[in-house]
Amino acid sequence: MAQTSAQEIKMKPDDFIVSKTDAKGKITYCNRIFIQFSGYDEAELLGQPHNIIRHPDMPRSVYRFMWQTLQEGDEFFGYVKNRCKNGQYYWVLANVTPSYDADDKLLGYYSVRRCPQRSAIELIEPLYQRMIEEESQHTSAQQAMDASFQILNDFVEESGKAYNELILKLEN
Repeated sequence: MAQTSAQEIKMKPDDFIVSKTDAKGKITYCNRIFIQFSGYDEAELLGQPHNIIRHPDMPRSVYRFMWQTLQEGDEFFGYVKNRCKNGQYYWVLANVTPSYDADDKLLGYYSVRRCPQRSAIELIEPLYQRMIEEESQHTSAQQAMDASFQILNDFVEESGKAYNELILKLEN
């Protein structure tokens, strides 16, 4: 596992990171920009769980919410801090969508990530830090994620918007 560094790599507005996974979240496709940002070779990525790039600053409850959203057949939008192989990191605005075959059987997930607005990251980063701190206060993983998710839910409710509406508003 890579060491974590305080050095951020920033996406350019025209960068689009694309990946596909199977239904279990193992990478089946990654574009050149994903390979570049992650710092892994394509062979190191294919077949690996997508969480190979998970940064420890990401609250587990955000991923739980993402998976719940996807399992309901809905697309997920969210801000994600990813870790590079060399320990650097980069922020993305992720859009993850379930992918189905002609018989409506889940094939996997398709994800497109783009450069987030800096103002959105400045708002989201302290929120995620509070969520991580809350997660560390509980011995039960379920209680930790429930308490952390409540912080996210309160943040969304205070905005007066639905979750996806708030995320997309932060980008405008």
